[in-house]
Amino acid sequence: MLTAGQAAAAIAVMAGVTFLTRVLPFLLFDRGESPPKIVLYLGRMLPPAVIAMLIIYCLRGISFSAPAGWAPQLIAVGAVVGLHLWKHNNLLSIFGGTILYMVLVQAVFV
Repeated sequence: MLTAGQAAAAIAVMAGVTFLTRVLPFLLFDRGESPPKIVLYLGRMLPPAVIAMLIIYCLRGISFSAPAGWAPQLIAVGAVVGLHLWKHNNLLSIFGGTILYMVLVQAVFV
């Protein structure tokens, strides 16, 4: 159990770290010029990388023993690809595929 002083110190450290993570980008990059090239590169490359990692994570445990083990996943992946090619919106693609997958698992492939 923490004493009152230890709890206050822990809260102060967490508050300080949270504040620094919020203010540090403004201190480093807000100089009226364009952001560094590495930041622009990461801004372009991270969204597709995150989506690829989500797809790999979702398909890692796929089982081909029964249609209920593979059909919802592959249909949802197809929907994600189709939505992304249609609207080029990452959030729409992710949420649309997730909602479709949940409907398929909960209502269609029970």
